[in-house]
Amino acid sequence: MLKNINPILSPDLLAILRAMGHGDEIAIVDANYPAESNAQQLVRLDGLSATEVLDAVLSVLPLDSFVENAAFTMQVVGEPDAVPEIVTEFHQLIDNHETIDIEPASIERFAFYDRVKEAFAVVATGETRLYGNIILKKGIIA
Repeated sequence: MLKNINPILSPDLLAILRAMGHGDEIAIVDANYPAESNAQQLVRLDGLSATEVLDAVLSVLPLDSFVENAAFTMQVVGEPDAVPEIVTEFHQLIDNHETIDIEPASIERFAFYDRVKEAFAVVATGETRLYGNIILKKGIIA
């Protein structure tokens, strides 16, 4: 155990978060997401929700403040302007951890899949709510 480190952050996940550089991306995905076939590095946290994992990750990972979008969610198929409840929760968690407003940008489903394939790592959760997927772009600590 470590002081002030959320126990959700497993040794493997902590190593990945530490190894990431400025601009690298990590995806936190739901239980329906094809994580095994789309991850360069995969961490499985099947018993946890995406919001629990996001909160833990944001406790140690700074988001990129030098880009227009430092977080991305998947658009609802057929309703690109819809905002699922979980996406609202993602935004609230980001607000809790960041000093500037970073609103997740939504991107089309297959564009989201393509972006995840290029991500540094993927964290697969047990999230059962639809569209419980988010990509984070790592920033710096000034």
